[in-house]
Order: sequence, then C-alpha cells, then structure tokens
Amino acid sequence: MGLTAKIRTRDGWAVSHAVVTVTDMTGTQVLRAEADAEGAVRDTTELAPGAYTVIVTAVGYAPAACSAIVTASGRAEIGAVTLARQGGTELPPPGPWTIDPAHSSVAAVAQHLGISSVHGRFTDFGGTIEIAPDDVAKSRVEAVIKAGSIDTGNGMRDTHLRSGDFLDVETHPEITYRSTGLTQVGPDRWTVHGELSLHGVVREVDLDLAYLGTGADPWGGTRAAFRATAELHREDFAMNYNQVLQAGIAAIGTTLKVQLDIQAVQGDCLPAA
Repeated sequence: MGLTAKIRTRDGWAVSHAVVTVTDMTGTQVLRAEADAEGAVRDTTELAPGAYTVIVTAVGYAPAACSAIVTASGRAEIGAVTLARQGGTELPPPGPWTIDPAHSSVAAVAQHLGISSVHGRFTDFGGTIEIAPDDVAKSRVEAVIKAGSIDTGNGMRDTHLRSGDFLDVETHPEITYRSTGLTQVGPDRWTVHGELSLHGVVREVDLDLAYLGTGADPWGGTRAAFRATAELHREDFAMNYNQVLQAGIAAIGTTLKVQLDIQAVQGDCLPAA
C-alpha cells in the first residue's frame, strides 16, 4: 500500500530534495513525502481508493502536477515525474555564448565484436553559440574538436584511431561543425541542421537537441545546458577500415552514436580561471 514515484530532471538525474504532496478531490492534503537520495518516493500511508492530485515541488525547479488513481489495494504507482529547471522552458538570452569544455563532453560509442560497446571521448574542443534576438531559428553554433584528443581508455587503440585507418590526425587535425539552420520540434526540443567536416569529408549532419535550462553559476555568470545526439556512419567520412572475424562479424561497428553534453557561458569568452 502507499505511494511510489521517481523524481528526475529532464536529463535523467535524481532530484533528491523533491517533495510530493497528494490532495483528494476536495483539495485536502492527505499525504506529504520527500524523495530519498536516489529521487525515489516510497510512502506507506494507506490511501482510500479514488482519484487524487499529485504535486511535486523542489527548490530551483518548476512544480509539476499529475493525477493518480488509488486502487482497492490502497496503492498508487506514479512512475517517473520529470521536473524542469525554474524558467527552463524560457530560451537563453540572445547574444553570444561560449562552450565551457571543463563542464561539457563530446562522446561517441561504437559496437565491438557485435556484442558490446566501446566508449570514447574527445578531450580538446571548443565552440560558440549565437542566440538570435528576434528569431531563435536563426541562431548559430560552431564547434572545433581536436581529432588527436580521442580517448577510449586504451593507448594502443587510441593510437590506431589516430592513424590513417581512421581519423588520420596528421592530415586532418580538426573536426568542425557549423550549423546551417534550426527547427523546433517541441517546447524544449530542436533539430540543428549543419555541416560536419570529418576526415577531410564534409557532410550534412542533423543533431537532435534538448535544451535543459539556464541558470546562474557560482562565479557570477549565466549558463545554459544542452544535450545533443546524432548517428554517424564511418563510410560516409571515408573511414572504411574494418577487420571481419571468421563469423562474418565486424570487429568495429560502422555506426557511431554521438552524444554531446554542453554547458555554455553567456558572453563571447570564458571567465578567467
């Protein structure tokens, strides 16, 4: 019996300080519970069967409300409740923003042996975002990644990835992305259209972008957070190397799943360290 729920941010993190309040159809509060360190709510208070309103609040987040039906067992399973940062649906203020590499990541995952994944990241990158003042769809982003900064946690594999079989970093030291357009697909979801230059080949690549919110930082600045994903195919960028095992399975998959977790600082430069 009782109520269970999981409170999460839009990018999947637990909100450990969330408070869940349940009211009946008359507006009378019948239950109040706090989330634990994992963002989970497990309250054993017995509730009478019927319809209830569930309100979830947390400092720094916009409140969320939903309906719940308590069954004859006295149990209400709310499931996952997503909280947005306070003001998170408001777009970042217009003007220049600078990507903060220290609080961002550029990662990629490839299949290995057809049964597992190899995770890698680039450690040296930077970029700028320009939020257009009148029409946000005219906003722009540019980013540069140093190809030689690839890191998969294995020195021998990283050396191979830097070679002519893959990134060929001596000939093509930089990977660049320049946006060409922006299409809104939801309240905080966008498709970024752009051109990716990789291994000397330029291709149109769309990014699926989630805007996670804007807020003040401890250093007196303002930051905006984004998460973007894309799928790339190595053959599109003339990286055709592969080792095929006896079973006909490629040692390294040809599809790369890319995830960008970006934190940008308002202004045309990063704050002094």
